[in-house]
Amino acid sequence: MAVEKRSELALSSQDDVVIVRQAVRAAAVEIGFSLIEQTKVVTAASELARNTVVHGGGGTASVETVREPGKNGLRLTFEDRGPGIANIELALKDGYSSGGGLGLGLGGARRLSSEFMIESQPGRGTRVTIVRWKG
Repeated sequence: MAVEKRSELALSSQDDVVIVRQAVRAAAVEIGFSLIEQTKVVTAASELARNTVVHGGGGTASVETVREPGKNGLRLTFEDRGPGIANIELALKDGYSSGGGLGLGLGGARRLSSEFMIESQPGRGTRVTIVRWKG
């Protein structure tokens, strides 16, 4: 996967979540995502950015425009040094929430993405990477 363009953004507050949403939308528009594709990737980014701030205590988001033969997309990586996720399988189930929310964040982000990868270790933080390919 070739990276065409990359930006890294700090995530420490709800204001930063808004900035990440705007950056993801701008990148999606730039590569020609349809309105539905834009909405899906921005929604996934919003959930993951919010998780980084609320559950991870802050971190970073990287927004990359990527290319593979015959397709273009966005790769988004959210990383924190927070408490980590003890049971990833449970955390991905709809309805599970460690913070009193609706429990749709991780599972919803996975469904809205073409590719989804999560790495987490208790006490060491979490990294979630998603890719959304242009349809």
